Amino acid sequence: MAEGGRRLHSAGSAIAVSLAGLLIALLLNAPGLHKSATIQPAGWKRDTALAVTGPLESVSGALLLDRPRRALKAVFGRSEDDQVDTAVVLAPEEPAIGAAPAPPPKRETVSPKHKLRLWIAGDSFVVVPGESLLRAAAENRAITSVGKIDGRIATGLERPDVFNWFTHVRDEVRSKKPGAVVLMFGGNDDHGFMTGLPEGTQIGSFGSPSWQAEYRRRVAGLMDTIARSGAFVVWIGLPISRDASQTQRYDTINAIVQQEAAKRPGHVAYLDTYFFFAGDDGGFSEYIADDTGKLVKMRADDGVHFERPAGDLIAEKVLEHLEKRYDLTSWRRSS
Repeated sequence: MAEGGRRLHSAGSAIAVSLAGLLIALLLNAPGLHKSATIQPAGWKRDTALAVTGPLESVSGALLLDRPRRALKAVFGRSEDDQVDTAVVLAPEEPAIGAAPAPPPKRETVSPKHKLRLWIAGDSFVVVPGESLLRAAAENRAITSVGKIDGRIATGLERPDVFNWFTHVRDEVRSKKPGAVVLMFGGNDDHGFMTGLPEGTQIGSFGSPSWQAEYRRRVAGLMDTIARSGAFVVWIGLPISRDASQTQRYDTINAIVQQEAAKRPGHVAYLDTYFFFAGDDGGFSEYIADDTGKLVKMRADDGVHFERPAGDLIAEKVLEHLEKRYDLTSWRRSS
């Protein structure tokens, strides 16, 4: 008994209380911890984190300790934060637009009264070109954006558990009803680990026949999901990068996208960006000479992403593809 009649607690009791509090905190936040573990890059760290957080999430659910977190997420409209969605939802295989030569649709005329609705989406690569495209499109009253650029950093088609583009694109196309969709994916897909594989399917390392077959299935399905809605797709290819081995991996992805786009004339166009940013020797160059011979910084310091002049160039080429599918200018003469 301490002076004044107060009872002193041992250091062991304090530690026990602290550990109990920590355990309760872990259980309350177990769904979020498990989601964070799931979306980590493949490797032993992810495997270890899943082995720890999986049982924690099960216990949390059994004791209903996940309810407070779930209720709080619902209040802020973020109920889906803790969900791990790996469903690769694709357009039905039959009848597939790319399965048989389909006649290209007729070139449509748009105007300020009948605008072309434009949606731009993809990984971090799409942000700078997307901004340039929106600025250029704003000069044409026949084009309207259906929303901000839907650029999601560190996402792609390999890892729907990180962000599920397959369900997102399907839902956005249904709700926004765009007439043209500009996509850019692949910057984070140059790995050999995929989630959302069909039951019983296994894939090899990046670029292996099994990897290419599954990635091709995803690219083709995404194209068909959009094309069947009546929208025209412009898919921007990955650029040359400072890392030669990364460029080779990007070439593998680009080849798949280009081949699948070629099967869907009039529905999908592929924009090859490789030689836009290659130097005189055909290799990576951070600076490219413009029409006057002045060197312009095109690539970011990371040797991968774009600077604004590069975005402007890509936007110009995207508009050229859109002009082939849609008459964007004749309304000016008639008005």
